[in-house]
Amino acid sequence: MLSREQIEFYHDQGYLRIPQVFSSEEMDRMEEDLEFIIRNWAERHMGWTGPWRRVLMDEETERKSQLVSIHDLYFYSEAWLRAVTHPRLSEAMADLLGPNVELHHSTLHAKPPETGHPFPMHQDNAFYEHTDGRYVDVLVHLDDTCHENGEIRFLAGSHKAGYLPHITMTPDGPCTPHLPTDRYSLEDTVPVPAQRGDVVCFNIFTVHGSYVNRTEKIRRLVRVGYRDPENIQVAGQSIGRPGLMVHGKRIRLPEMQPFPTEVRG
Repeated sequence: MLSREQIEFYHDQGYLRIPQVFSSEEMDRMEEDLEFIIRNWAERHMGWTGPWRRVLMDEETERKSQLVSIHDLYFYSEAWLRAVTHPRLSEAMADLLGPNVELHHSTLHAKPPETGHPFPMHQDNAFYEHTDGRYVDVLVHLDDTCHENGEIRFLAGSHKAGYLPHITMTPDGPCTPHLPTDRYSLEDTVPVPAQRGDVVCFNIFTVHGSYVNRTEKIRRLVRVGYRDPENIQVAGQSIGRPGLMVHGKRIRLPEMQPFPTEVRG
């Protein structure tokens, strides 16, 4: 699916926009089910914590800022199960990761109108740490994005530095992992606006963030994570939980056992 130039760009820059992976009809079904999930299952909250909030937001915006989120949309919707296992998407992931591709987990990040939550500079590896960079995060765009509604922004080539130390503790206690604001600024990033039906891919080590949504409409992105199943997770979200193989096969590593059928509390 991807050209040699696209693959080379991803590995060099750490990100890639792939236009129109999903058709308009597919997006309609995904959007309908997403609205159901937002109404019935998603959580609305203040978003990420930490001193970065006082840097990226003024006092009034910081007080009003909210984020709508939920993990693993395919547990709630057939349309989203079809989306995350879509042949065009899984083929693209195989082009970037190799023949064996495992679905890890997904997250809705919806920015409400006018004060929708910004994201400080960070690497996703801080939230679900893996052994190496054979992990691609995919942002499925339900809405067109631009500067005004907080499009995704990347520090080009930053994935080559590997995992960076994140701030996780303040004098007031633990906070959401993020990079120091005096060293990593959104002003130094490359904006990657995209259209409904596009996906934007990036490496788990690529530094990224986004500004506040200041428009009158919600901005909806769904992040879906894919990895080489041999890239072992060592900490964080969804650790120890197997994912669907969307391309290829799961190679049996030494000491690996078949997955248990019991749910352990």
